[in-house]
Amino acid sequence: EAIEIAAAGAHNLLFIGPPGSGKTMLAQRIPTVLPPLSFEDALEVTKIYSVAGLLGNRGLMTERPFRSPHHTVSDVALIGGGALPRPGEVCLAHRGVLFLDELPESRRSALEVLRQPLEDGMVSISRVARALTYPADCMLVAAMNPCPCGYRGDARHVCTCSPAALERYRAKLSGPLLDRIDLHVEVPAVPHEELQTPASKRPGTDSASMRERVARARAVQTRRYAGTPCRANADLCGAMLDEHCALDAECRQFLGLAAERLALSARAYTRILRIARTIADIEGCPSIELPHLAEAVNCRVLDRERL
Repeated sequence: EAIEIAAAGAHNLLFIGPPGSGKTMLAQRIPTVLPPLSFEDALEVTKIYSVAGLLGNRGLMTERPFRSPHHTVSDVALIGGGALPRPGEVCLAHRGVLFLDELPESRRSALEVLRQPLEDGMVSISRVARALTYPADCMLVAAMNPCPCGYRGDARHVCTCSPAALERYRAKLSGPLLDRIDLHVEVPAVPHEELQTPASKRPGTDSASMRERVARARAVQTRRYAGTPCRANADLCGAMLDEHCALDAECRQFLGLAAERLALSARAYTRILRIARTIADIEGCPSIELPHLAEAVNCRVLDRERL
């Protein structure tokens, strides 16, 4: 469900779960539920790969990129640059997915340089001889363990991490970076009984059905934001956020209480509104209702842990 919401509104997503729970597999499937690239977007992606020297013998790129750099990736490799500036991983993921596994193990400096591209959808590189701007409008999908040993909250294993070790582990991710990730969701370990059940008999939604719902929600947003800088709900800000995420008195009271109890930042408050707008679009509702807001708050598990 979180993947469907993220894909429908172009929201950034963080998976939190023990080793082997399927975080990487889920991330790799996300491009299969995203709508096809438009011709203009395909041209943009093709130009970036051509500049980076990665196009090869391919013609127009029609599939959404999926980039998954190792957690030891350097700042320059992630954001772009060098003596002869080239696009980095965040630019190569333009109109697609940038997946960062083992997020807290990445270099702190590399993660912090992501803050500006995630907010602006572009990367500006300045050198003595030239200044370049590359598009970098991608979905960030990240994964992390709940603690250094990986088994906090897992009923089948004993967590050996001290509170201080857990605090140091979580502190590797700055508040401003987490605020830029719309959805934080837990991915529990898969029970052995489900692993022994044939895939055809397991409950779940196939990619085709999910892609259809995502496409409908994206079509609603395309019509709603026609002629504006916004492409999807994740881009909403300022007056457009007030216009398209208007709340009635009951919803305002609920969100106000949630913001106070969870000590939400202004950016987190805004992202909850955007998520709720996407949930409403998936369900075909013209306005945001209380269940949409409640589900949006529920999609930010790291905020709820402050209780």
